[in-house]
Amino acid sequence: MRKNKLFVLSALQISIAVAPCFGAAVAKSTAPAQVPVSTATAKTSEPKKAQPAADKTPLWDTYRMLTGKKFVDMTHPFQPGIPKWSGFPDEKRKKIYTYARDGFSATKYTFVGQWGTHVDPPSHFHEGLRSLDDIPVREMVAPLVVINISSRAAEDPDARLTVDDVRAWETKYGRIPPRAFVVKRDDWGKRWPDNVLMQNSDVKGRRHFPGWSVDALKFLVLERNIVAIGHETTDTDPGITVSDDRYPAETYILGENRYQIELLANVDELPEYGGLAFITFPRPVGGTGFPARVFAIVP
Repeated sequence: MRKNKLFVLSALQISIAVAPCFGAAVAKSTAPAQVPVSTATAKTSEPKKAQPAADKTPLWDTYRMLTGKKFVDMTHPFQPGIPKWSGFPDEKRKKIYTYARDGFSATKYTFVGQWGTHVDPPSHFHEGLRSLDDIPVREMVAPLVVINISSRAAEDPDARLTVDDVRAWETKYGRIPPRAFVVKRDDWGKRWPDNVLMQNSDVKGRRHFPGWSVDALKFLVLERNIVAIGHETTDTDPGITVSDDRYPAETYILGENRYQIELLANVDELPEYGGLAFITFPRPVGGTGFPARVFAIVP
């Protein structure tokens, strides 16, 4: 995020109403005429079971297997007053229907697209690149890779995830699979929802929180063909760089037509290897950001 950068803010107004149902249609059908069958020749037979096509194997066994695994919600609940980029306004809410007056409840929510755990599509920084409605659902399920720099970040809040960190992960687990969702773990999400702790500003107002190095992102995009990145902090770049109103890492990753997720939760509960990430968000036409719901299924 920055004051003078070339990006578009998504000021969104959402109204959700849950109203009672008033009646239901009843379908009628007429049974076909019965054809007489001789009792001497009538035979009974077992109904034939539908056979799946060779290339359409049911996934229900996979579902049953996954339900036995651990599910990790990587999404913070949001409300007014949560941590955000300093240039954004706070969320506003207004009740427009109430149970007492109307028999149901509906709330008008007004917030910037980059609110809470959220998605940044390429068009957030780059006009003409993909917006939210351009991102296919195939990119919303991905192998989950977690690169842990939390120990270093605890000693140096200005730490960056580097190519050496990526190579160290690969030495331990093998090559990062293509189309992976790569998450930086620095344990900054444990500071949520305290914005003072999240920004970690010094006496001069300069922020100090971890970020990505551009070289690491280049390696992940060009050499490993990842689908997206995610992090626990409010920005892709480290706080010290953001304090100078510079965003080289975010400019790069979005410029490569990849999307990213910011302000992830519960990253400390994720294994570094072997999980699946599910990254979901709405599809506003031309959308340049929106709150996301992200979770993982892990061994």
